[in-house]
Amino acid sequence: MAHVLRIDSSPRAARSHTRRLTGMFVEMWLRQHPADAVSHRDVGLQPLPPVSESWIAAAFHPAAERTAEMRAALSLSDELVDELLLADLLVLGVPMYNFGIPAQLKAYIDQIVRIGRTFAFEPHDTAQPYKPLTHGKRAVVIVSSGDAGYGPGECLARFNHVEPYLRTVLEYIGIRQIDFAYAGYDEFGGERLQRSLTAALARINRLALQNSSPLARTA
Repeated sequence: MAHVLRIDSSPRAARSHTRRLTGMFVEMWLRQHPADAVSHRDVGLQPLPPVSESWIAAAFHPAAERTAEMRAALSLSDELVDELLLADLLVLGVPMYNFGIPAQLKAYIDQIVRIGRTFAFEPHDTAQPYKPLTHGKRAVVIVSSGDAGYGPGECLARFNHVEPYLRTVLEYIGIRQIDFAYAGYDEFGGERLQRSLTAALARINRLALQNSSPLARTA
């Protein structure tokens, strides 16, 4: 049995395209894997705090020597990291804001990219001092935008800072199997929006069917 972690980052509720599409992906996935477990983290409607000075001091302090105050500063981060490490498949809903990810999702990422938890730092290894600690996971990222054409090789791809950033940060902690689906034309509406949503739905359906066997669980 695999574990799916659905993460929504849109501050919109019923009007959110990404929220609707992540929900549809999970439904499609569960039709193929009815025994799989699903967790839902909604950082769009329930935003996380940004990291603080006390968080940074605690995160970079040796775990065995942390004070009670340090452990308290990291308690939410520990919860989020534990949740991430339990998951085999991440399903991220990401509206594009000003060519990048929402602040709510950036706050989540800053909480889960943790030295000693999701990556290791080995300064003696001058060739590759940073080592990923998160393995055996897959990510499906569903992006929506006001215009369209942000996919690789498309007319607005150079403005897309969502996919390069998420690939960089997810691969940094060890998640290398990453697929993207795009829905556009939210600002235009009408037939173009509907065509784009239909294409995105077809894409996520293919991604949900792509792996017919349970994913390898992280050690």
